[in-house]
Amino acid sequence: MENANRESSNNNNNARLAIMELANMISVPMSLNAVVKLKVADAIWDDGSNTPLSPAQILAKTSRPLEGEGSGDAENLQRILRMLTSYGVFEEHIVDDGFQRRYSLTEVGKTLVTDENDLSYGSYVLQHHQDALMRAWTMVHEAVNDSSTEPFAKANGEPAYNYYGKYPEMNSLMLNAMSGVSVPFMKAILEGYDGFQGVKTLVDVGGSGGDCLKMIMEKHSSIQLGINFDLPEVVEKAPQIPRIKHVGGDMFKYIPKGDAIFMKWVITTWTDDECKQILKSCYDALPEKGKLIACEPVLPHHTDDSKRTRALLEGDIFVMTIYRAKGRHRTEEEYRQLGGSVGFTDCRGFYIDHFFTILEFQK
Repeated sequence: MENANRESSNNNNNARLAIMELANMISVPMSLNAVVKLKVADAIWDDGSNTPLSPAQILAKTSRPLEGEGSGDAENLQRILRMLTSYGVFEEHIVDDGFQRRYSLTEVGKTLVTDENDLSYGSYVLQHHQDALMRAWTMVHEAVNDSSTEPFAKANGEPAYNYYGKYPEMNSLMLNAMSGVSVPFMKAILEGYDGFQGVKTLVDVGGSGGDCLKMIMEKHSSIQLGINFDLPEVVEKAPQIPRIKHVGGDMFKYIPKGDAIFMKWVITTWTDDECKQILKSCYDALPEKGKLIACEPVLPHHTDDSKRTRALLEGDIFVMTIYRAKGRHRTEEEYRQLGGSVGFTDCRGFYIDHFFTILEFQK
């Protein structure tokens, strides 16, 4: 009986600790936000040295104090670094007989280092925690009470896409965040997926400046023409790229014709009815035996506590809160049903990346 009581007490204690951790979880992303703004990862990485540094040494490399201000609070930075160390972002090194802590980057922390193209996952972190988005997060429950409007619109007075269009700095950060995530994924696609073979005209829906299309065409020289299709105000700023034609338009109304259509991270932010409109536009633009190659976050059928499942489910709540209360991540079967409803004969998933799955819709 005594052992049973002790076990029950331990279970209760663990449960209480678990809920306290969840309640305080906001400390994690906001501390991550802080180290990105402070450029801590770049300071530690220092062109590949990754030498363990004390918080004071990090501040000495990153601080740009204004006149009359100090060089930063090393103790407070250490508190942030210690907490993020517990989540595997940094590695802690205790030196000087235990009186000083220094920090280097783990593999997770290295994703925050800016590369030669000034890209990293840091922009992805910052994009998620801007003021307008933070206002929406206090209203997630409203997506349950009234799903006709997403929390972002309720908090800010208009949908996210409209709002972003009015604030160039927000839009620029979002595009940079997408590039930081997309480049590693595109490299994985080009190494592990051969579905672009035999394609002569490839249409990239929502291709922004044409960067992904350019990477595909550099790998597959057999593609004679790439069509970068996006909103008119987006493609008018796109750079000239050999063999790529920029076309502006509305994917809900039409999509330029091609042997194959490529889209990445497009369908997931829309409702089922909106997805059907997009997929119907794709179907109408393809020839017989043509295919749509869609790269989307695809939910597993069963829920577990793996990092991949958590990232996908957390992203699903992000979509619900920011873009569409009824927009969502979907399972492969749900995508298959959406494709079949507009005429596609099959939908197959190819697991390529840590987050995205390639879906081939066959006409």
